[in-house]
Amino acid sequence: MRLNEIDFGAAKPIEGYGPGFYRLGGEKLEAPVLIAPGHTTPWQGYDDPAPLLALAGQLDVLFIGTGAEIAPIPAPLRAQLEAAGLGVEIMASPAACRTYNVLLSEGRRVAVALLPVQTG
Repeated sequence: MRLNEIDFGAAKPIEGYGPGFYRLGGEKLEAPVLIAPGHTTPWQGYDDPAPLLALAGQLDVLFIGTGAEIAPIPAPLRAQLEAAGLGVEIMASPAACRTYNVLLSEGRRVAVALLPVQTG
């Protein structure tokens, strides 16, 4: 079996997460957070569509991590994102992190908006 090291280029994969945070490039980021090509920024959640809409035309897909469990996003938010031409995939935040990393390693234009994962 041949193993190859993954080259993410200048992009940074999500290295891990815990209660209320994500780790990217060795840095702990408080959630919710938006990780997009060229920048990472705090995100105010579903009531903050502007930073997501600003990505229109720049992405192959936007993942929205809904926390520890998959949950629907508000219908008006989904409608705004789709009207802007953004391909949106909704999943639990841990799955969104893994999928983001895989597509990032393939050189795809991806971003992920993550709500916190709370552990009990």
